[in-house]
Amino acid sequence: MDQNRVSTTELPLARFLAHCHADFSKDDSGEVASYIPELALADPNHFGIAATTVDGFVYEVGDSTVEFTIQSISKAFVFALALEAVGADRVEAIVGVEPSGDAFNSIRLRADNRPFNPMVNAGAIACVGLICESDADGAFERVRSTLGRFAGRRLEVDEPTFRSERESGDRNRAIAYLLRNHGVLQGDVDKVLDVYFRQCSLRVSARDLSVMAATLANKGRNPLTGEQVTSSYAVARTLSVMTSSGMYDSAGGWVYRVGIPAKSGVGGGIVAALPSQLGLGTYSPRIDDQGNSVRGLRTCEALSTHFGLHMLNRVGDAQTCIAAGYDVGSVSSRRSRPAHEQAILEAHHAECAILELTGALSFANVEYVSRRISSLRRGLNYLILDFRRVPSVSDAALRLLADIFDDLASGRVEMVFSGIPKGTPAEQALRGWLADRPSVHVIGLLDEAIEWAEDCIIQSQDGDLYRGHSVDIAEQELLAGLDADELAVLTSSIVRREYRIGDRLISAGDPASSVMFVSSGVVSVRLHSGVRLATLSAGMAVGEMALLERSRSADVWADTHVTCLELSLDAFNGFRDRYPHAGEKIMANLARLLAKRLIVANNKIEVLASY
Repeated sequence: MDQNRVSTTELPLARFLAHCHADFSKDDSGEVASYIPELALADPNHFGIAATTVDGFVYEVGDSTVEFTIQSISKAFVFALALEAVGADRVEAIVGVEPSGDAFNSIRLRADNRPFNPMVNAGAIACVGLICESDADGAFERVRSTLGRFAGRRLEVDEPTFRSERESGDRNRAIAYLLRNHGVLQGDVDKVLDVYFRQCSLRVSARDLSVMAATLANKGRNPLTGEQVTSSYAVARTLSVMTSSGMYDSAGGWVYRVGIPAKSGVGGGIVAALPSQLGLGTYSPRIDDQGNSVRGLRTCEALSTHFGLHMLNRVGDAQTCIAAGYDVGSVSSRRSRPAHEQAILEAHHAECAILELTGALSFANVEYVSRRISSLRRGLNYLILDFRRVPSVSDAALRLLADIFDDLASGRVEMVFSGIPKGTPAEQALRGWLADRPSVHVIGLLDEAIEWAEDCIIQSQDGDLYRGHSVDIAEQELLAGLDADELAVLTSSIVRREYRIGDRLISAGDPASSVMFVSSGVVSVRLHSGVRLATLSAGMAVGEMALLERSRSADVWADTHVTCLELSLDAFNGFRDRYPHAGEKIMANLARLLAKRLIVANNKIEVLASY
């Protein structure tokens, strides 16, 4: 199955669009545009629908690949191009952004002699004039190239329509000369109009329009090609004008009923972009008195109504942005710690708080996070924010994060970011923001971030970490309770092993033939995937499950130079036969260690399940 085209029976949205197509195909109201003679040749029965999500999935129904001329829909994308080509100050100096209240081809300007907005012909021609000033003879190729990048493919001019536009374009000539008379338009009027007529004659399909709309919805990045076509600044301004003025004289009713930024064209197309969600493109050449496709209007309204997509009908609880919140007393790292280190963490657990964030972070989300942090401030020395479930962060959210950082820094609270997802808008936003804040710590994995904070707490209280010390056999927790004679017998059977950093002590799947006691250094127990199950230091047993299982279930690696005391299972079984009471003590110690791990796991589950 083509991942970019889905049949009408496989997914809910595809089925809904298919129902719309079947129902609205019966609507024969409206007429094919004829004021441009070539447009009158369109087949009135054509009807195509396409929707493209911001992650690049395309739904198509009906005549979605039938090409037609883009007409006034091009105005929205050329406005975005003008903002990029000459800058917002220059564009806004000659083109307004208010609805006109007049027909799209009205020969009337504002009181200050500027066009009302870039969606009416006067404003669109003024935008083309700016691009002609910037690119001279290359103006049209820049327009064609940019619109093609929005669509994700090269677009071609429909030459018969272009000639028909030029031959019947006297009203647009009148508008252009009026603009030149007031100094809005510079240069050769005919050359500017030639570019304008050609841009309106570019051939597109409903599928193309949906991809172009999805590019706007995706902050200017084409979701199929991955190319950043235009800036988020240009997108925001373009969508704003589309909202107020994109649907000819029915713009007010459109916002009221549909509420999705859109632009229509008399060729029968409609493009609609719902920010951060999807782009919609429809084609049906039967248009109403305002110049909008009848079937396209009904499709957009049905989609918005059925799924509640009106842009002002946003729902969501800001509090859901926190997937879990806890401190190192409730959920610790996977490092197993000696008793005295654990005691320090239990006494000072409130010094480190962890908030696991989720979803796209907006102003409201981060404002709630700021209040949660404020409630934790007493005694807080370390704050970990985990972003592994965050796909994007808005500019407003970043500004609030900056304020949070400044507040924490003034209170000498260290801030740690973990799990920033690679290749996402969130990473781009956060990396740029963090580059100016070198004192903020960035740690890849949440577990590693928690371990780092634990180490800081222990060092602040104890001045050192226990992991560098050497431990003899009598201090091993698995052997607690054995007397000197019993320990001496075990010691006689133990083999001393040395490992360098990066050596593998135990391999998953190998026969379980011994138990190792870490005398010095640090080891990590990991799955083949690299996921860390535990980190162990001096005084702890490695591979102790050999006392219960016949094969190794995970790899064990040396994180530092490691000294281990290895006891073979044969030697242990012989010791247990000779000293059955001591063997029972060892197995009881193992049961306590396993019970402790289970309690820790249950605590983690309880904390996470409470959100």
